[in-house]
Amino acid sequence: MAVCATGGALQASERTNRPVVDEIDVIGPVDPLMARYAKRGISDAARDHASAVLVRLDTPGGLDSSMRSIIKAVLASRVPVLCWVGPSGARAASAGTFILLGCPVAAMAPGTNVGAAHPVGITGGVLSEKVTNDAAAYIRSLAQRYGRNADWAERAVRNSISASANEAVRLQVVDRLASSRAALLAGAGYEGARIVHLHPTVIESLLHGLVDPNWAFIFFLVGLAGLVSFVLHPGVHVIGLVGLILFVVSLISFGMLPVTLAGLLLLLASIVFFVVALKIHGRGLPEVAAITCLVLGGLFLFDPSVPNARVSRPLIAVVAIGLTAFFTLAMRAVLRARFTPVRTGSHIVVGAEGVVVRELAPSGVVRVRGETWTAESPGEPVPAGAKVKVVAVRGLTLEVVPETAEQTTEVG
Repeated sequence: MAVCATGGALQASERTNRPVVDEIDVIGPVDPLMARYAKRGISDAARDHASAVLVRLDTPGGLDSSMRSIIKAVLASRVPVLCWVGPSGARAASAGTFILLGCPVAAMAPGTNVGAAHPVGITGGVLSEKVTNDAAAYIRSLAQRYGRNADWAERAVRNSISASANEAVRLQVVDRLASSRAALLAGAGYEGARIVHLHPTVIESLLHGLVDPNWAFIFFLVGLAGLVSFVLHPGVHVIGLVGLILFVVSLISFGMLPVTLAGLLLLLASIVFFVVALKIHGRGLPEVAAITCLVLGGLFLFDPSVPNARVSRPLIAVVAIGLTAFFTLAMRAVLRARFTPVRTGSHIVVGAEGVVVRELAPSGVVRVRGETWTAESPGEPVPAGAKVKVVAVRGLTLEVVPETAEQTTEVG
């Protein structure tokens, strides 16, 4: 029994002494939310005395400021940071290339790629030569820090070149191939390490999920449609408020994605054409122009050189059909109802002529302007078929007088 107890204690001790590696998943666009999560994870790893931090990359790129924030946290980390592009099918494009080269240990799974780090602005192209030079110098310094291929890194910025995992290892862009996390940790001296997955907060996950080309496309158009609806018909306050919120969220998303100015202008033009179609009868031409601009705007909204930064084509078709129905059917009906004169009400029926349907003695029923009303006559009973004139309205009851009595009163 004593031997068994001792053996169990030794096994527990071995499990306790296993190295602990904290994992951070940088997946999707590199935005301020992702940077906040990564920085907190690296800080928590140092506080909890983890043996290392594993940064798993699968990103099409993102904001320069967020990327630099993550790299600063990596360079200042008190525990070793290992970066792994994986599993197969993942990529470290654009800002992801900088993060990968900025880590002390850089590895890639077979079937992954790295590169296309050309700076992209809101026009879909390089903002200026100064921006490109700054990015090239920065990535070159990161590569040189760890003895990697600085010339290739600079070309990835200036010429948007990419490399597969095997090519990246051969060109000394990264340190090694690793088919799995376990393989990477074993090669880095952490064999048998226990991986603790650090998760972003609920708010970080939710907001990060909204930074998506498809969601940004939907929010932008639906938000604009809501704002236009409020301008054309100010009574729809809820639609206007929702439109404003979605429009603001779309602008935030666009700030973190490689948006093209041409795509934005085409989408704006589509909304303008829809509004023009409401104001004039162009035999369908404004609608055709609106749909054409919407489809082209969706196709060219994001820079095609950035992997996976595109709007789904089926989604473009669905949004085009939905907005066309909204403007040509719903909004047209709303505007028609808004500008149609009111045909009922006390201020309309007073002074109108009618016919007695059921004898007024003194109450009865009259028909005025095609509508049936309860009515009262203050004088003698008025037989059915007689003509009367409305002189007042009390709630839902009309006060009427016979046509002859009204004329006599006026003469007297």
